[in-house]
Amino acid sequence: MAEPKPAGAGHDTPADQGRRDFIFIAAGSAAAVGAGATAWPFIGQMNPAADTLALSTTEVDLSAVEVGQQIKVMWQGRPVFVRHRTQTEIAAALRDDYATLKDPQKDEDRIKQSDGAAGKPEWLILQANCTHLGCVPLPSFDPGYRGAFGGWFCPCHGSDFDTSGRIRRGPAPINLLVAPFVYMNDTTIRIG
Repeated sequence: MAEPKPAGAGHDTPADQGRRDFIFIAAGSAAAVGAGATAWPFIGQMNPAADTLALSTTEVDLSAVEVGQQIKVMWQGRPVFVRHRTQTEIAAALRDDYATLKDPQKDEDRIKQSDGAAGKPEWLILQANCTHLGCVPLPSFDPGYRGAFGGWFCPCHGSDFDTSGRIRRGPAPINLLVAPFVYMNDTTIRIG
């Protein structure tokens, strides 16, 4: 024969319920903190390394590049042309906005900064790989490599680009790509 239970036995009192809730919340919080602490190193190791981040952008001092000169800088392991155009080259690029172009694009769109702000007509920042097979075209303004349009010429397959880097003749399907850049001040740009 079973003994009768005392009154209130088998039922939680409000104090027991509060104690149980506290234990559940404390255990859940401890488990969440432990899971976060365990996952943090694994998530952190997926971030790019410091040397990779250092290569993601390149700053270029424009003050050393004279009018009519071009330098080639490396950005993420790829060459980039930084061209200080002459007034004649700028005028030719603007005139050719209305030429028959394989990949139509106005010169003002090709000098825009990557944040959408207007660029400076005298500076053209281009990725230096031909859009045909990735060769590095030679500047037409260097002796011995005279292209018909005054920009860049790829002797490998004959792609000829104008002073805005637009494809004018040859197998390249599109213009030389504009590198993403912004002006940090009047004489410095950041590529990337």
